[in-house]
Amino acid sequence: MLYKLFTAFIMLCVWNVSAQKSLPVYLDDSKPVDQRIEDALSKMTLEEKIAMVHAQSKFSSPGVPRLGIPENWMTDGPHGIRPEVKWDEWQQAEWTNDSCIAFPALTALSATWNKKMSLLYGKSLGEEARYRNKNVILGPGINIYRSPLNGRNFEYMGEDPFLAGQMVVPYIEGVQSNGVAACVKHFALNNQETNRHGVNVIVDDRALYEIYLPAFKAAVQKGNVWAVMGSYNKYKGLQGCHNNFLLQDILRKEWSFDGAVVADWGGVHNTKESIYNGLDMEFGTWTDGLTWGASNAYDNYYLAKPYLDLIKSGEVGTKELDEKIRNILRLIFRTNMDRNRPWGSFGTPEHAAAARSIAEEGIVLLKNKGALLPLDIKKYKKIAVIGENAIKMMTVGGGSSSLKAKYEISPLQGLQKRIGSEAEIIYARGYVGDASGNYNGVVSGQNLTENRSVQELKNEALKIAKEADVVLFVGGLNKSDFQDSEGNDRKELELPYGQNELINALAKVNSNLIYINISGNAVAMPWEKEVPAIVQGWFLGSESGTALAAVLLGDVNPSGKLTFTFPVTLKDNAAHAFNSFPGGDEVTYKESIFVGYRWHEKEKIKPLFPFGYGLSYTSFQYSDIKADKTIINQDDTISFSVKVKNTGKRDGAEIVQLYITDVKSSLPRPVKELKGFDKVSLKAGEEKTVTFTIEKDALSFFNDKEHQWVAEPGEFQALIGASSADIRAKINFRLK
Repeated sequence: MLYKLFTAFIMLCVWNVSAQKSLPVYLDDSKPVDQRIEDALSKMTLEEKIAMVHAQSKFSSPGVPRLGIPENWMTDGPHGIRPEVKWDEWQQAEWTNDSCIAFPALTALSATWNKKMSLLYGKSLGEEARYRNKNVILGPGINIYRSPLNGRNFEYMGEDPFLAGQMVVPYIEGVQSNGVAACVKHFALNNQETNRHGVNVIVDDRALYEIYLPAFKAAVQKGNVWAVMGSYNKYKGLQGCHNNFLLQDILRKEWSFDGAVVADWGGVHNTKESIYNGLDMEFGTWTDGLTWGASNAYDNYYLAKPYLDLIKSGEVGTKELDEKIRNILRLIFRTNMDRNRPWGSFGTPEHAAAARSIAEEGIVLLKNKGALLPLDIKKYKKIAVIGENAIKMMTVGGGSSSLKAKYEISPLQGLQKRIGSEAEIIYARGYVGDASGNYNGVVSGQNLTENRSVQELKNEALKIAKEADVVLFVGGLNKSDFQDSEGNDRKELELPYGQNELINALAKVNSNLIYINISGNAVAMPWEKEVPAIVQGWFLGSESGTALAAVLLGDVNPSGKLTFTFPVTLKDNAAHAFNSFPGGDEVTYKESIFVGYRWHEKEKIKPLFPFGYGLSYTSFQYSDIKADKTIINQDDTISFSVKVKNTGKRDGAEIVQLYITDVKSSLPRPVKELKGFDKVSLKAGEEKTVTFTIEKDALSFFNDKEHQWVAEPGEFQALIGASSADIRAKINFRLK
């Protein structure tokens, strides 16, 4: 018996060794990835290669079934995993198990100024994608906030390239820790929705390199992102999805990107440009990326039969095709063919808790005259909640980021649950915005049909406001067309649906008025002086109402800060001051590098609320700023420290910001630029030292004539403060 067992063991070992010897290199994960790629490439037919570079369905592209190489499955989006759609249609597949956790929009994430929150966000989102067998998340979006009218700003991370770059890296790392690729978008200069498929962006190289590219560069070089999505717009007359300046010269050559370049849906327009200019994967051709599309068009995509015919005719070679396949195979080896990647999880309590934590940290307290907040429900026994946004679902709509959420707690529901029987809550709609609840086949299930007149709704709101001890007006924008939504830009800075008039009327009947702005964009507030408390509430996802209630009631001390400037009027924004938004067939970025707070400070225009601004229920004192040296060489680092003390009675968190001023430069430079930040938690009475260390990169500007970054010797100033407009300490130093 022992002899038989020993013989069987020997035969098994021999079989294992034999199997290992016969295993193709591309399937042997002990081999270097580049060897596996070349081995797989050598075994593929021309037709199999062509199949891989274009879509086979709305959200997938082929693998190589003969070789056991799996398909690629993409998913929107940056805030949650999109519900399944039919193979060749935009209609929902009507699955019953694809309802996700909706995370806060990226404007809310960036407003946390907390890289740990960004990592948590990415990790949680990646787990949801992995469980659903998606290997590429089409996000995050990191286009710069140029105008408050851009309908898609809510998907992005604000107006400052340094902040966006710092926040996007941990998001990418979190997603990709699950063996799921992040696909940063939209590369590059996709800063408007108007004529987004055709507008040619004219921008000087300084603005391109200093403002619009740094977040993408950080994603590639620090985040090691595995995929990049091209943009719809043109640059230098070429479409972003097949633009050799962006995709070859900058992305591949300057930044050494080794991942896959994915076209935005409907972003490909030319076969030869797609062959030679750096595109790897074509998706969504002949669709608008949202609703309509030619049926079963995949074999006729620009990189499908037309490409194959060009190769067979000898007009083009296969060198470029092989390079595309290498990039796609590398993507697959990093994701679907990584046998060690986690399994993921979906719709879990842990993900809901993550969404809530991010939402709570992102909420920004903009005004709190007379310490009206947090709400004292021992004092305020009758609370009026007014506004459609108190009840309207915001996870549905907005474009490709529209979600089928497992649940969504509205602001009204969150308040009702938190307050319970401790106080009476009365609700009035006040205005009618968008009563629809169906977007691209995702049905909210809400019936917001309203038969009452505008005057009847206003009268009801005023009546309950008069009777209440305090009024919470939950308004702002929604995710309907021409608001915070893909496909079109906003038409004005003003609030829609007659909200300004209603707010003015409410302020006259109840001085205890709190305005909660639900939006991903700045809005005009002509009534700001009449309203004692203002909260920026963003689009906060599944846990929206819970998070808002926690902040409004003081369970959570607000610690978010703005990542873009709120102008008083539209003309205070640089793009609109030059009448250069949205343009026509062309748009020229006449403001150059002076975007957001850079423009306001250059022109000495006081904003409604500045970049980096946000209040707390406690107070913070800055003192004892120090530098570890006063003179540095080109290869040195310099560190600045400042003591920050919580001088209030509540625990809280402060976002300490470092700005750098170049005192004298050969080229025009901003008054100051963000170059560091740290979110520090402090118990009541506690003091901590915050330290920032920078290199010459933080002192440099892009010299467009020499096409290189330059740090000019001379005097600099480090400024540390609570916002771009609230500098608490300064110190001078010199670069040799």
